Amino acid sequence: MLLTGVAAASLVLTATVVSAQQARRAGLRPTVPAYVAQQPAPEQPAASNVSATPASVRDPAALIQDQTSTISRNAPPNASRPVRASGVRGVTQRQFRPPQPTVTGLPPTTPPPPPPRRSAAIEADPYAPLGLRLGSVVLKPAITNGVGYDTNPQRTAGSTRQGSPFSRHDAEVEIQSDWNVHELKGKLRGGYSEYFRDRDASRPDGEGNLDLRLDASRDTRILLETRAKLDTQRPGSPDLTAAVTGRPLIYQYGGSAGVTHDINRLQMTLRGSVDRSDYEDGKLSNGGIVSQKDRNQTQYGLRLRAAYEVTPGFKPFVQGEIDTREFDEAVDSSGYRRSSDGATGRVGSTFEISRQLTGEVSVGYQNRKYDDGRLRNLKGFIGDAAILWSPTPLTTVTLRGTSELGDTTIAGSSGTTARRASLEIAHALRRNLTVTGVASFGRTEYDGQGLREDFTSYGARIEYKLTRTFSVRASFTQERLNSTAQGSDYTANVAQVGLRVQF
Repeated sequence: MLLTGVAAASLVLTATVVSAQQARRAGLRPTVPAYVAQQPAPEQPAASNVSATPASVRDPAALIQDQTSTISRNAPPNASRPVRASGVRGVTQRQFRPPQPTVTGLPPTTPPPPPPRRSAAIEADPYAPLGLRLGSVVLKPAITNGVGYDTNPQRTAGSTRQGSPFSRHDAEVEIQSDWNVHELKGKLRGGYSEYFRDRDASRPDGEGNLDLRLDASRDTRILLETRAKLDTQRPGSPDLTAAVTGRPLIYQYGGSAGVTHDINRLQMTLRGSVDRSDYEDGKLSNGGIVSQKDRNQTQYGLRLRAAYEVTPGFKPFVQGEIDTREFDEAVDSSGYRRSSDGATGRVGSTFEISRQLTGEVSVGYQNRKYDDGRLRNLKGFIGDAAILWSPTPLTTVTLRGTSELGDTTIAGSSGTTARRASLEIAHALRRNLTVTGVASFGRTEYDGQGLREDFTSYGARIEYKLTRTFSVRASFTQERLNSTAQGSDYTANVAQVGLRVQF
C-alpha cells in the first residue's frame, strides 16, 4: 500500500509539471490557470492569391474568428474570487503622466524693507510733576509760599512812600482730560499778597479758564469756554475820581459757546460770547464811599472766523466780530451815556516755520460808536501776537504783544487805546536750574485828553528744582510808571524768595 500511494503522488506531480510546460509554450503567464488556455488554431492552407495587407488590418476581428475554443465548460472551484495579481492589472493613464517635481522647500521670498529709522525718543523731564489722576482726568496742583520786600506797596508817587516786607501765597491747578474723544483742559490760579507795614496795600489776584471740546463728528466740534479774572486798582488810577485807600477789586468773568466745522482744508468757526465786569466801590480816608457802579457793564459778542490750511504749518485766517457793551447805569457820574456798539475786522495766521519757531499773529481795525453824541467814535488799529522760539533745547524765547481799545470814565474821553509788549527768555543752566529774564512795556492813551501813561517792567527769576515735588524760587522786579498827569509817576522794586510744592 505504501508503494501504491507513492506511485499515485508521482503521477500527480508529473501531470502538474507537464501542464506548466504547456502553459509556457503557449506564451501565458504562470499565474493563468490552464483551463483558460486556448490551443493554437490549425494552420490554414496557403492561398493562391495572398494579399499584401495583413488580415488584422483589413479586419481586426479576423484574429479571433473561426477559432475553436478549448475553454472548459465546468466552472473552476475558485472562479468567483477576483484576480488580484499585479501582473494582470490594466494599464492606467497615471503611468503616462509626467512625474511631479519634488518640492523640498518654499520658494525664496523677497526680503522685507528695512524698518524706518526711529527718531530719538525725547527723554522725559525727571523734575516734571506727574499729577494726580481723578478717573480719566489728570490734575496738577501746586502751592507756593514766599516772603519778600516791596519798596512801594501802594504804587504812589512822591517821597512819602514806605516800603514793607510781605508774604505771598499762591495756589494753582492744571486740568487735562485723557479721553479718546472730546477734551477738557484748563488752569486756575489764585494768590494773595499781605503787607506787614501797610495793611491797606494787601490785595488778592487770580485768573483762570476752563475749555471743553465736544467732538460731534469727524469734522464738527462744539467749543465751550469759561474764564474769570480778579484784579485790583491802584490808588492813583485816572479812572478813580478821588483819592481812595486800599485797592478796589475788579471782577471779570464770562463764557462763550461756538462750533467749528472743517470742509477739507477750510475751517469755519462761529462763536458767541458774554462777558461781565464789576467794580468795587472805593473807600475814602474819612470813611466815605466812592461809587463805581456806573462802570459795571456786560458785553455781548458774535465772531465768525474762516481759516485755510495752506500747509500743515501755515494757516491764514480772516475774522469778523460785532459786539455791544451795555452799562448798568445809562448815564455815568460825568453825565455821559457810555453804552456802545463795535465792529472789528482782523486778518492773521498761525504758523509753524519749524519745530523751533511757532506762533500766531493778527492785525485788524476796530470802530466803536457810543450812544452819547458828544463822544466821538473810538477807532484804531488793533492786533495780537504770540511767538515761541527755541533756538536751542535749553533756551526758550517768548514774545507777546497786544493792542486793544478800552473804556474810561474820564469826562470828555471816548475811551483808551492800550498797547503792550513783553519779552521772556528762559535758559536752563542745568536740568533742574533755570534762569529767566523778563521785560515788558505798555502804553495807555486816553482819547481826547492828551493823557498818556507808559509802564515799564523788567526783572529776573531763578528756579532750582530739588525733586519732582519741591523747588526753590527767587525773583527781582523793577516797575516804573511815567505819566503826563502831574504827580502820578512812581517806581517800585520787589524782591521775593519762596518754596513751591507741586504734585
